[in-house]
Amino acid sequence: MLTIIFLLLGAYVGTIVPDITTNISQYVAVAILAAFDSVFGGIISNMNKKFNFTVFITGFFTNTFLAAFLTYLGNKLGINIYIAAIVVFGTRIFNNFTIIRHLFIKKYFFKSENLLKIGQGLLEK
Repeated sequence: MLTIIFLLLGAYVGTIVPDITTNISQYVAVAILAAFDSVFGGIISNMNKKFNFTVFITGFFTNTFLAAFLTYLGNKLGINIYIAAIVVFGTRIFNNFTIIRHLFIKKYFFKSENLLKIGQGLLEK
């Protein structure tokens, strides 16, 4: 229930906030990617039953802040550091999504022992 409330609150705030200007679009893009990276990492931890809320929250905010700070520093130095952050976070997001997909397949589609043995070879490749 709390998730739905915050989802609706976020949608409302998104409608009243003015458009993102080109001045801050790099910061927002990198911050969103960093946030998604943390969220997917949290999903993996939850699926592995190793989720720790403190680790998730601190990782979420430090990743987002560090990515935005590196973008700011790169802009001040005249170097496009944000491109490196986009590549790294993009790669990590796709890797995390792959792990989530494999864990989901293993958990929900290979419940019987025979299918698990067949699927295990597919998941290891």
